[in-house]
Amino acid sequence: MQLAPMIDILLLLLSFFIISWQFSRSETELNVSVPTAQEGAEPERQRGEIIINVLPDESIRVEGLTMTLPQLHDKLSDIAARFKNQPVRIRGDGKVAYQRIVEVIDTCQKAGIWNISFATQRPAPVE
Repeated sequence: MQLAPMIDILLLLLSFFIISWQFSRSETELNVSVPTAQEGAEPERQRGEIIINVLPDESIRVEGLTMTLPQLHDKLSDIAARFKNQPVRIRGDGKVAYQRIVEVIDTCQKAGIWNISFATQRPAPVE
């Protein structure tokens, strides 16, 4: 029995999973500290979900790019025209002013996106 074809397939599968795992991790900014909630759920991403990170300095990052509100509107409008019920998750830092989060929500709605969720985390256990 020849093992070379089987090894080739396994290496291809392994590289595919490593690359796709790394891509999904890169969309969440590590310096965004999302607010805590008692019922904060573990992050389960929906298929095709867009993650909007609002950093502590109130800048907006999507897919690794810093954007202004008009640029975000243009990007989301293009996506909403192609995909109905496009999911968006807003990861706003806990120190960001509420007004900035409302501006991002308003931009999403103006672009035609209504399926919006917010990232939270559970509070650290008290010892």
